[in-house]
Amino acid sequence: MDNATAEEKEELAEGTLLSHLVELRSRLLKSFAAVMIVFVPLIPFAQKVFEFASGPLRDALPGGQLISTRPIDVVFVPFKLAFFVAIFIAMPVILYQAWAFVAPGLYRREKRFALPMLLSSILLFYAGVAFAYYVVFPLIFSFVVGLAASSDAINVLPDIADYLSLLITLVLAFGLAFEVPVATVLMVWTGLTTPQKLAKARPYVFLMAFVIGMFLTPPDMISQTLLAVPVYLLYELGILMARLFSGQRDKRKDEAVAAE
Repeated sequence: MDNATAEEKEELAEGTLLSHLVELRSRLLKSFAAVMIVFVPLIPFAQKVFEFASGPLRDALPGGQLISTRPIDVVFVPFKLAFFVAIFIAMPVILYQAWAFVAPGLYRREKRFALPMLLSSILLFYAGVAFAYYVVFPLIFSFVVGLAASSDAINVLPDIADYLSLLITLVLAFGLAFEVPVATVLMVWTGLTTPQKLAKARPYVFLMAFVIGMFLTPPDMISQTLLAVPVYLLYELGILMARLFSGQRDKRKDEAVAAE
């Protein structure tokens, strides 16, 4: 009887694992479908998308044009950029599918907390990308091109493939950097730290922000500062949000103790 019960439990466990795998496959397919639904209509406009994405650099260049050292890049680079833009546009759907996959394993209280954090992370990521494109890019490219123009030995001719690599790196860097408040609140929520400890770590975070900026941005003080300063300010915002969350959690605990 005990052996039969053990076998039955093992079969149930295997069925649960298979159901999770099926669910994961379904979520991945839906995410991929969302990307393709956006990507396919973008293909005819791939060149226009690249023209828009390269606008900050072309505006800073004297001739307003980039070069291609490999003929295939003329087609491949805009096509690749269109795919990344499709992922960027479909990101809310992708994150929702990830949320829908893990949500059944969360308590009701955790769901109420996790859903606002999910929405906040999406908005902050888009805010970081917009800040990079409209603020950081024009300043960086104007500085670099202006510095090169002051020398007769340098002629700035950016390659489209190199620009795409730089664009993706900076967009991801600023998009992820703007997730600092979410990461800060999550660390407090999981019990890894407290708002008081986060406040004491301010000097180290300020220094680390510039170190991160040094590695994730081009080697100039403008881009490093433009990444480091928002990261630190967002860290301060994260401390404020963590204090509010921690206060509400302590209040609920006190109410539960009083009810007992």
